Amino acid sequence: MSRDVSKIMKRVRSRDTQPELLFRKTLWKAGVRYRVCDKDIPGKPDVTLSASKLAIFIDGEFWHGAQWMRRKLDSLEKQFKRGESKEYWLRKIRMNMQRDCHSTATLLSQGWTVLRFWDSQIRKNLDGCIGLTLDVIHGRVQSSPFSLVPQKTFSEFFAGIGLMRIALERHGWEISSANDIDPKKYQMYAGQFKGSEEIFNLVDIHKLSAGQIPSCTLATASFPCNDLSLAGNRKGLKGKSSSAFWGFLRLLRDMDGRRPPLVLVENVMGFITSNNGSDLKDALVGLNELGYSVDIFMVDAAWFVPQSRQRLFIIAQIEGPQCEGNPTAKTKIGESQFRTKKIMDFINSHGQIRWCFRELPKVDAAPVNLEQLLEDLPEEASEWWDSARTQYLLNQVIPRQREMLDSIITGEDWTYRTAFRRTRKEGSVAEIRSDGIAGCLRTPRGGSARQILVKAGKGKFLARLLTPRECARLMGVDDYCVKVSASQAFMGFGDAVCVPVIEWITLHRLNPLVTELIRGRPLNLVQGDKPHVEKKSVSDEK
Repeated sequence: MSRDVSKIMKRVRSRDTQPELLFRKTLWKAGVRYRVCDKDIPGKPDVTLSASKLAIFIDGEFWHGAQWMRRKLDSLEKQFKRGESKEYWLRKIRMNMQRDCHSTATLLSQGWTVLRFWDSQIRKNLDGCIGLTLDVIHGRVQSSPFSLVPQKTFSEFFAGIGLMRIALERHGWEISSANDIDPKKYQMYAGQFKGSEEIFNLVDIHKLSAGQIPSCTLATASFPCNDLSLAGNRKGLKGKSSSAFWGFLRLLRDMDGRRPPLVLVENVMGFITSNNGSDLKDALVGLNELGYSVDIFMVDAAWFVPQSRQRLFIIAQIEGPQCEGNPTAKTKIGESQFRTKKIMDFINSHGQIRWCFRELPKVDAAPVNLEQLLEDLPEEASEWWDSARTQYLLNQVIPRQREMLDSIITGEDWTYRTAFRRTRKEGSVAEIRSDGIAGCLRTPRGGSARQILVKAGKGKFLARLLTPRECARLMGVDDYCVKVSASQAFMGFGDAVCVPVIEWITLHRLNPLVTELIRGRPLNLVQGDKPHVEKKSVSDEK
């Protein structure tokens, strides 16, 4: 710890802050008796009313991860200057945010009602905070739909091989259930996660019942893109595969009062233009009809790993009695790194949709290059193609790229590129990327070719397919357990989400949202919120 950090820590008051004293004094005048900082209660609440089973916390914005929002910054990172203490503060504050959720969830599970106020709320609206507290004491408020938020649990629909789960678990979230229809993907999922049979529903989502889904904070859906992709048949949400989205929406509807407060949907950018935008509009309106307000944005995996992979994301937040008080609900946005002109045109032309935007911090970190992720295979390794197959590929290279490739071959150093075979008017051709990153990993089906690695230089030209381990690295999971055939691994990774992308969304969108939603409203679990579900079995569903 630096000397400056030590000085700050010595000046910190962990209790009896001015907002706490003001709140307690006013509550006492209202005739309410309480205990202060009871260490026997989880989280040691600032004020405890045992008879009402009410725990009250008054949290400082700086220590609990909200000061950057009040200062109208776009991320917690922007709150600190570069220096040796920046990582210390980020780690400490994020630990506090996680601890807040854990203590709140523990209290809720023990039958307590929890109120968490920001100290600024006490300063600016003491009467409102006292009034809400008295309403809770006298039973004049209903259970908040956000009472499930502190659990930070999620149900992973269209789970595939579990990369969404890996990303969320790295940042304090806990799996409640998972679902997919593909037994080969489940084989990879089960190889990665022990005990998967206890939480996994291997069944068509249209046959899944709401009773099989536990109460949770977040539902994620990376539903099939086949009918939305520009490379697909473009039948949209009426297509055989992509219509699975409606199965997901049906489950949310059937969960009724147990509906997850948050939803994260991921798909290809073609979703925006599918059926002239009507598919995306229908999906967002469908979420609106279930009580969610929505946000959309794009993230490219190339900002984190050397793979071009643009994906559209939807964040949906259920609207509670006090949702209008959310400071981000009326955020004005414009064209940006995350909301391209195409996205902004869609937003601006669909004013009937209930939006709830948040500004996102610019991503400018340079990822590792492609060469750093490649396995070091000797030229005699069986993975490299023989001379006839390699020459055939070379002959397929389109003329405008052949000149570039010839100059690389005669270079003094090795250069690595990726290529796909495409069907064009002139027949089958090989197209090589010139930007030094991999193309989007795809499933080798429906006309999508497997991605080829090209190694050129020193007068040589070599080619082979990317290996399963290289695919894992391009998806941000170098340590993924791969114990299946290469073709099965290609299918699994090609249909997955990029882990660093989901991690970034979790850090900058989901976790800050959780921090907001657990404050300024009473949280308490009614019986229907308890995470008990019908017993299911993977083997029974096969």
